[in-house]
Amino acid sequence: MGFIGFLVGFPALVAIAQLFIKDEGTRSVVTKVAAAVTAVAAIVTAIVFFGQAETRLRVSGEWLSTAVLIAEVALCVVIFYLCCKAHRVWIGLLSVLQTALTVWFELAHKHGIFVWSDFVIDKFTIIMLLIIGVIGSAITVYALGYMKDFHAHDHHVADRRPFFFFVMYIFLAAMFALVLSNNLMFMYFFWEVTSVCSFLLIGYTRTKEAERNSFRALWLNLLGGLAFCLAIITLGLSTGFVELERMVFLGRTGADVVLPAALLVFAGLTKAAQMPFSRWLLGAMVAPTPTSALLHSSTMVKAGVFLIIKLAPVLGDNSAGLLAMMAGGMTFLFASFAAISQSNGKKVLAYSTISNLGLIVCCAGIGTFEAAWTAIMLVIFHAVAKSLMFLCVGTAEHHVGSRDIEDFDGLFSEMPQLAVCMSIGICGMFLAPFGMLISKWAAMKAFIDSGHAVLMLVLVFGSSATFFFWTKWLGKITAIVAGKRNIERTVHKEEWFVLKGLAAATVLVCIAFPVISFGAVTPYLGQLYTGTMEVISRSNMIIMAFMVILLVVLPLVAFGRGGNKKMVHVNLAGENQGDDLTFRGSMDIPVPVSLRNWYMEDYFGEKRMLVLGSVLSGVLIVLIFAALLGGVINVF
Repeated sequence: MGFIGFLVGFPALVAIAQLFIKDEGTRSVVTKVAAAVTAVAAIVTAIVFFGQAETRLRVSGEWLSTAVLIAEVALCVVIFYLCCKAHRVWIGLLSVLQTALTVWFELAHKHGIFVWSDFVIDKFTIIMLLIIGVIGSAITVYALGYMKDFHAHDHHVADRRPFFFFVMYIFLAAMFALVLSNNLMFMYFFWEVTSVCSFLLIGYTRTKEAERNSFRALWLNLLGGLAFCLAIITLGLSTGFVELERMVFLGRTGADVVLPAALLVFAGLTKAAQMPFSRWLLGAMVAPTPTSALLHSSTMVKAGVFLIIKLAPVLGDNSAGLLAMMAGGMTFLFASFAAISQSNGKKVLAYSTISNLGLIVCCAGIGTFEAAWTAIMLVIFHAVAKSLMFLCVGTAEHHVGSRDIEDFDGLFSEMPQLAVCMSIGICGMFLAPFGMLISKWAAMKAFIDSGHAVLMLVLVFGSSATFFFWTKWLGKITAIVAGKRNIERTVHKEEWFVLKGLAAATVLVCIAFPVISFGAVTPYLGQLYTGTMEVISRSNMIIMAFMVILLVVLPLVAFGRGGNKKMVHVNLAGENQGDDLTFRGSMDIPVPVSLRNWYMEDYFGEKRMLVLGSVLSGVLIVLIFAALLGGVINVF
């Protein structure tokens, strides 16, 4: 319990300390030390428990359950107060309803439920601990420089950095506890804490737009929380236990746990911003960039897919599995299409995040060994590459003056190091042999082997859209534009440390693909499924790892050598005027060079894609739960 206590307790203590730190220098020292300690603690925990197949821990006595229940009631009071203050009482009542149900269940039925293990550490949990501890901590360090520039640019926003860092560290503590929890009562509480943290950080600027979007995020996540609460009650009353691990075990042995599984999948869909619940994550882009990177790309939204992947062995060809497969598949397809029409960098990243989470949910819903393997690998590669991309856009926005991709002309000339980091992040998301694309190859194999032809078509068309919008972005930033001066000297050293670290991590996890697969993912799934298999052969993985190394090494060799290089004028659409910025056009008129992408708004407009995806997913969810609840009513 010592490791768990430290992983949860240390960030919580740092969070409290951050509230009272007003001096910028002190905050910098405390944040850097806390980030280093948190990352090291996560790594040490991973090393200590990695050699063990699974470690189960139970808290003796009732003190922790009582403390969590009291904290849950206190959290409800805070939510209700904030909702009443903002004249959104109905959202507060949603929190009151689920808290009342939880208290009733605890007091009325707790005596009949015995928990064998409150916390479980397995290899999937270790992967999540490393994502939270290393990437999450790095983002808090990046936030030091970013938030300083943020308030320098936005004077109308009150400087509440002590509160900002307080919430970020509370979030880290809650995420550690969430992924470690096997007791669904504990997981549910920390699930709600992450929802409140997201609400507070989205509303950081206190503008009308920020307030509206923060409350949208809150009520959609509370809706998922209500489904989580009902799943616990349903599971507890029908089976006499509230442990996720036992639920999966009984489900695989033939016990009927489809209804609680479907409710938990529903909760995961809301947290992972799947359609029709995706609007909250899109609205969250008004928050400062570290919020987007920490909560909405690398960690918080991963809580939803973490839960669904944990449930994968009991999904498949049942209502809960169909819910995950179809909702995830439609989200992947329509969010990918919507990203084509976006030029705002954060909007593209938001839709890309939603679509990739949709693919992960879809794979988990299939429930087979190779589909679950694919889902976990996608989680790893997406967490590293997407957090890098969000932070790159944040730095570019402060120095270029825009987050619009069309304003990134000449980024390699203005900010060459940032452009390299951004290029690595983009390549990590869609280019072979980087991990995301190889994982999609595995997803294709999983869909074919499981006989889901429709999902195969969804994957093909959605991946084509992904290729389209990432290629546009990569082409934009790699174009060399004359007359640009270097402006990246003012980037804070904390930002460079994190950006370059995440760029290196993106490359390293792709090189370590075989080690991650055979050392962690396959052994974890081997405990849940009868027998293991090679989704992608070891030899192919090793070849891909060497290809990644060559892709990184060869450009460094080509562009890193000294000596004279031949410089030539750029080929333009007419006679180059000699400055590489204008050419002689028709009627001998000088025409300025313009580099613009095609966004196909008439075909893939944001509103159209959101409506189509949300309506189809919403109808599906209603039909599945109508069938499930109809079956329950017939039983009685």
